[in-house]
Amino acid sequence: MTSSTKRRTSDAILADMMLLHPKLIDLSLGRVERLLAKLGHPEKKLPPVVHIAGTNGKGSVTAYLRAFAEAAGKRVHIYTSPHLVHFHERIALAGDDGKAHAIDEDALVDVLTRVHAVNDGDDITQFEITTAAAFLAFSERPADVLLLEVGLGGRLDATNVIAKPALTVITPISMDHAEKLGPTLGKIAFEKAGILKSGVPGIISQQTDDVLTVLEGRARTIGAPLTVWGRDYDAYEQAGRLVVQREDRLLDLPLPALIGRHQIVNAGTAVAAALVLGETVPELAVDERAIEEGLRTVEWPARMQQLTSGPLPAILGEEAELWLDGGHNPAAGDMLADTLAALDEKSPKPVYLIVGMMGGKDSLGFLAPFRGLVRAIYTVPIPGAHEAPHSEEDLAEVARNAGMQSLDRKNVIDALQTIAGLPEGPKRVLICGSLYLAGHVLSLQQGLE
Repeated sequence: MTSSTKRRTSDAILADMMLLHPKLIDLSLGRVERLLAKLGHPEKKLPPVVHIAGTNGKGSVTAYLRAFAEAAGKRVHIYTSPHLVHFHERIALAGDDGKAHAIDEDALVDVLTRVHAVNDGDDITQFEITTAAAFLAFSERPADVLLLEVGLGGRLDATNVIAKPALTVITPISMDHAEKLGPTLGKIAFEKAGILKSGVPGIISQQTDDVLTVLEGRARTIGAPLTVWGRDYDAYEQAGRLVVQREDRLLDLPLPALIGRHQIVNAGTAVAAALVLGETVPELAVDERAIEEGLRTVEWPARMQQLTSGPLPAILGEEAELWLDGGHNPAAGDMLADTLAALDEKSPKPVYLIVGMMGGKDSLGFLAPFRGLVRAIYTVPIPGAHEAPHSEEDLAEVARNAGMQSLDRKNVIDALQTIAGLPEGPKRVLICGSLYLAGHVLSLQQGLE
């Protein structure tokens, strides 16, 4: 490596990688398989892999599984996307302190540089080449397990080069990315079902009947044994506790630290996955104490995350609440509205939304569940979005046409200042609609923008 190469930043290398393919997303396995072969197949030198797909909840399930494993003393690698603030977040490596940490700049530059050189200008998307870089990083650092989150879909996602994971997990499937995955739930379910593998146990979270039919049909075709929500396991809240039940076992657990009724489903799915993983790979078994500790300590930014200090909460005042969530599809809108309603039952406050959304998203489907629940919606642009977002003016018009008071604002700070100036007392504000907007908000909180 030359001195000039060493001085390059990961951002500069990633920018170069964007130029290798005309599309941001072009679902295929051929390009990444070709590159991995040139690299000596790092994807075959990984610790046991838990492969996780789904529309909503896959990040939360990943966070729970990480928390359980680390509480049990296991070393965990994690691959997620997109990132919120820094690309480094996508590749978390098991650390000497027993915790996974985002890859540092030197290590990221090293693997990106090596993979970029081996690729030698061949046609490949940025996600594909950075996934290969992640596999290279994971293969060179010891760990007990790799939690591998699908980027988009499943069947043709770059992560689906893992021939024999230890376990697959499919979280709730709903309409999203229809332009890439198909216009019906059945077609989207077919793409997600592509991560199922012959002889590999699969954990299926709560699904609609038509989705479950597709998943079970694929599993029968290839011989993948499934553990299915509502048939083989269930989870529910009872007397302020999380109960996870299988035919042979009942666990009475604390409620998860991540809030919202949908987190009962996510946490229950993760518990079921942890139990089956331990039965499949005994050295990865976690006991009930580790599960309890993981539920209490789990963290997952921008998933109904309360911002309690810093420059943005300060705008609203001490008694106000500021929440952040990256949800962006109709199912997420339903879950967020349900969570806000539950918060209002415990502690009533006037509720306001600050919303920014990417252009390809179903804005009406996302916003409609908030009708009658929020006082007003303030729409904002998304700085630095990788593709065109909905304009704040158009988004406000969508909300007004859905029967909600809405005004566009030039940025998040402007929206917060507007809400702070309203005459009601302490308010509850949720910023939502996009993970890219959530990342911008966290950057503001950290003083990076």
